[in-house]
Amino acid sequence: MVHSTAHPDAVTLDVVFAALSDSTRRAVLETLGERSLSVTELAEPHDMSLTGFMKHLRVLEDAGLISRTKEGRIVRCALSPRPMQEAAVWLSRYERFWTGRLDALARFLYHQEETEWRTLPPETPPSVPRSRSAGTTALRPTKSGARGPTRKR
Repeated sequence: MVHSTAHPDAVTLDVVFAALSDSTRRAVLETLGERSLSVTELAEPHDMSLTGFMKHLRVLEDAGLISRTKEGRIVRCALSPRPMQEAAVWLSRYERFWTGRLDALARFLYHQEETEWRTLPPETPPSVPRSRSAGTTALRPTKSGARGPTRKR
């Protein structure tokens, strides 16, 4: 048996991110963000068996992302946003990190551009005629030099 030495919040985040890793489960959460629905209503747009769909609901419920209530014979699901809020807080730390890094990169590139602008050679004086064509002209071949050594046979 493997025992985790991770902080309990990290384990919770692992479960939340694992639950969010599937597109079907994300679609369920998006749908539940609008209103609570019965299991049948939730399963309807997904092309899978009810048994397979129930497995997705179990993963979401284990992660604390949804809650189920039974009203007579109907089981209704509702969104429980708290675990996503905790994940968002965790992600925001890295957002600050990357924002800082990208800002530093922008400052560096701006400084490089300013430095290059100041050190560019002056433009060619306008008195030098320039060709209007966009193409290039090949140089004419020059006369060849003296004959090189020959091989003896």
